[in-house]
Amino acid sequence: MSSADAPVAVVTGCNRGIGRSIAKELRARGHRVFGLNRTLLKEDWLTEVPCDLSVPEEVPRAVDRVLEETGGRVDLCVSNAVDRVLEPIATMPAGGWERMLAVNLTAGLHLTQALLPAIRASRGLFVFLGSHAGTRYFEGGAAYSATKAALAAFTETLLIEERPNGVRACLVEPGAIANLDGDHAPYKMTVDSVARCVASIVDLPPDMTVGRIEIRPAAPLQAPVTGIDRLLYV
Repeated sequence: MSSADAPVAVVTGCNRGIGRSIAKELRARGHRVFGLNRTLLKEDWLTEVPCDLSVPEEVPRAVDRVLEETGGRVDLCVSNAVDRVLEPIATMPAGGWERMLAVNLTAGLHLTQALLPAIRASRGLFVFLGSHAGTRYFEGGAAYSATKAALAAFTETLLIEERPNGVRACLVEPGAIANLDGDHAPYKMTVDSVARCVASIVDLPPDMTVGRIEIRPAAPLQAPVTGIDRLLYV
């Protein structure tokens, strides 16, 4: 398949962790991948467009650059980028709350609106990375959980509204993931496993859609685990 014929994927926050693994998995499956990153990975296999998702005007500007490169084609958008500040409500800094809302939720709206004409034309797919934190609440997690819960409502509404236009939308809600450098906890899912799950949604038959996928670690806990890891494991 030539690059001109390859399906086009846009992935946000793919300079590390889950996003990088998703982008690499999609490329291995034949996609031409564009990464919208604030911090650039600078590797030859990925076409990067600088974008700070917390700045509303940067999102449509970055999407325009992608569309210029692809002749207006985009088949898949994976909204993966996330900001997470864990702080009790009493001491939550306003800036942290507002940035999480901007990156984790509002950026998804701007990204969807900018890409929707192209995704409609390709009868393509939006995938949003949610979290078990959207339904499992914990001390210090008010802002993070609130954005993930709202993202679930946003994704489902997008699916309902755009299904008549041939557009699919899916929320992937992972539990505990070894997403930080140096995290090799045996009870967590690897980023590569999560990436394979996300990429597999693209291969679903065209006459069906999956609106929500919850994924959990399969390995048993080997030792007592507390805090957010325990909540996201169950």
